[in-house]
Amino acid sequence: MKQISVFSVVLTLVSTLVAAVVLWKVIDYYMFSPWTRDGRVRADIVQVAPDISGWITDIRIIDNQPVKRGQVLFVIDEARYQLAYREAVATLAQRRATYDEARREDVRNGQLGNLVALEVAQQSHARVEEARAQMDLAKVAVDTAQLNLHRTAIVSPVDGYVNDRAPRLNEYATAGRAVLSIVDAHSFRVDGYFEETKMRHIRVGQQVDIVVMGEPKLLRGHVVSIVAGIEDRDRTISPQNLLPNVDPAFSWVRLAQRIPVRVALDEVPPDFQMISGRTATVLIRGPELGPFGNLGASAPQAASTPQTRFGLWLERLIGALR
Repeated sequence: MKQISVFSVVLTLVSTLVAAVVLWKVIDYYMFSPWTRDGRVRADIVQVAPDISGWITDIRIIDNQPVKRGQVLFVIDEARYQLAYREAVATLAQRRATYDEARREDVRNGQLGNLVALEVAQQSHARVEEARAQMDLAKVAVDTAQLNLHRTAIVSPVDGYVNDRAPRLNEYATAGRAVLSIVDAHSFRVDGYFEETKMRHIRVGQQVDIVVMGEPKLLRGHVVSIVAGIEDRDRTISPQNLLPNVDPAFSWVRLAQRIPVRVALDEVPPDFQMISGRTATVLIRGPELGPFGNLGASAPQAASTPQTRFGLWLERLIGALR
């Protein structure tokens, strides 16, 4: 009985110790470790706006289609701008003929010498200069018409994916107004929003583990930048005298602000479905960090720490239970 009692005491102590260690790990992970579940997959969205106006006469893409840089997306009223180009070319030919005639007349008057009045000679010379200017304007009009004709074909400025609303045939496109947007395929990144109490553990260049909701495989990355400022919701600027307007009501319950941290992706599985806006958990890899700060290492390490490994295991467990 005494041996059984000792065994029970030892088992109880071991169980209590294990429970305490696990509890401390959970508290340490959730309260002090540099991680956040408030992460998003982001990408640059490029709005495509035509430089000319007209009816859309040809659509060469569909919704959500991958496109390459320089690929034609749609065409705007090419026939109308072709006619405008031909008109500009004809006008140039007319102005060139007028210039040639004025130049011949000026040369003839110059050869006659004193037989032509000085005023007539000056007028003929002025007509040459005017005809030359008109011809130069016609050349500019031809170049502009040619440029507009070239820009009837709207091309993709980047490699990426068309948004889920491509333009439709016979829609009217207005110059300078976006018709569609393209997700830049080379701009995918992850933005993590960390509580300000954890910012002292985050540095540019640290390695990052990223768990995207619904994905079994990890993404690898590194911190590339930390935002330099966020909005102060308790302060505005008065439009009358430009003085700061500070909210006089102060809440004693203060929640930690969330600071955006940008993470560049280093390793992405080939079968990973990259979609801007997906939810992600961001875990900073590096030296052992706890409630009392750095416990030894001074520079980021390549290998995951026990904290981050525990966090990854916990995140996968939570994901499995959803």
